[in-house]
Amino acid sequence: MSSLSLLYLMCQTPGYSQRKMGMTRRTFLMELARKKGFRVESELSDSVTHIVAEKNSYPEVLDWLRGQGVGDSSRFELLDISWFTACMEAGRPVDSEMKHRLMEQGYSPPLNIPESEALPFVASKVSQYSCQRKTTLNNCNKKFTDAFEIMAENYEFKENEIFCLEFLRAASVLKFLPFPVIRMKDIQGLPCMGDRVRDVIEEIIEEGESSRAKEVLNDERYKSFKQFTSVFGVGVKTSEKWYRMGLRTLEDIKADKSLKLSKMQKAGFLYYEDLVSCVSKAEADAVSLIVRNTVCTFLPDALVTITGGFRRGKKTGHDIDFLITNPGPREDDDLLHKVVDLWKKQGLLLYCDIIESTFLKEQMPSRKVDAMDSFQKCFAILKLCQPRVDNSCYNTSKNIDMAEVKDWKAIRVDLIIAPFEQYAFALLGWTGSRQFGRDLRRYAIHEKKMILDNHALYDRKKTLVLLVRVEHPCHEEGHYSV
Repeated sequence: MSSLSLLYLMCQTPGYSQRKMGMTRRTFLMELARKKGFRVESELSDSVTHIVAEKNSYPEVLDWLRGQGVGDSSRFELLDISWFTACMEAGRPVDSEMKHRLMEQGYSPPLNIPESEALPFVASKVSQYSCQRKTTLNNCNKKFTDAFEIMAENYEFKENEIFCLEFLRAASVLKFLPFPVIRMKDIQGLPCMGDRVRDVIEEIIEEGESSRAKEVLNDERYKSFKQFTSVFGVGVKTSEKWYRMGLRTLEDIKADKSLKLSKMQKAGFLYYEDLVSCVSKAEADAVSLIVRNTVCTFLPDALVTITGGFRRGKKTGHDIDFLITNPGPREDDDLLHKVVDLWKKQGLLLYCDIIESTFLKEQMPSRKVDAMDSFQKCFAILKLCQPRVDNSCYNTSKNIDMAEVKDWKAIRVDLIIAPFEQYAFALLGWTGSRQFGRDLRRYAIHEKKMILDNHALYDRKKTLVLLVRVEHPCHEEGHYSV
């Protein structure tokens, strides 16, 4: 592969220091290129074949080369940053077409070409709805989306839904991009790029990290809420209550004997180390076999489908969701109760909470974008009896006695019972992701004048509830909305 030197020369943008536009950004881009397999030289040398410049004209680059003692510049490919962007997108060196080359007479074509020619798509045509974008699990902009998700979580802890959604939607858009963002021009015309979002992007481009995200990570309130909400059964309201009581850590919660924990929260603390560790695909498959065998013991024709992140192709998760329905004529309203009773007898059930169905046909569909459905559900913790696999994503707490070895792991499992005529909608909703579901409902309301929830689709023009039997394959292999 060709040697590539990333040299940012004589920045023309007023008000930017050499440190800010030079070394930090240059280091970031060099690391990015090396991860893609490019050879990158830190200094100008005889092995360099390509020189990439940003916002520098051809004469300026030549002047710089003369200052480096280079008499013959013809041995170099002098290229605009747009060539580097194209290489990062392709994952390999691309042809140095005329539009990427720095030219004589101070003319630099890449700085003046239309956005539609510089990118493989027209940014203005990117939908604001994640359900209208094909997104793979390969995130080219993790550095940005990680910061956005920290900001969103902090606003969620503060119950600021508007700012939370602003960052979640922006993260979803950047996950969709098939190339890494390396300059502000790369996000021109994209939806969901408000001022707060752009400020974070710009700082990460220039400094390599977000100071705002770092401040959040070091914030006492955020750190406490992060700990509290990691416990099964603890939400934002409970975290707020505990924080106002002066409690800051999980050790504080355990030490306060005056606190009355719910049954769910007690289970959350009892099996905490297992529940905060990642569930692997192999573990999900093992639990899936247990669930299917148990359900089919009582309802042989039942369809049992794993949903959530594992259905979207993810390799790890923190719980496993199963949607259960029966296509045949026979239904069993007591199915969940029979399933958990059998697990109790088998010694597999560590905790369960069954929520009975509250579905009323006259109340469907819900007009709330984030509405919870009314299906019968079971929130359970199962004992997966198998040797614990060494997995790097397992949580390693100082409280764990490493000498203590057990041959089972506690795993969070959710079971949802859906009538067969509502199964397609339930499967779509429970497959997720959460942002995909939100945008799907928004799209239905604002673009199609319909109302969608996990039970049905309602046509407001015809005042008609539409029922379907199959889910359209919107979650294609390798492409999942996030």
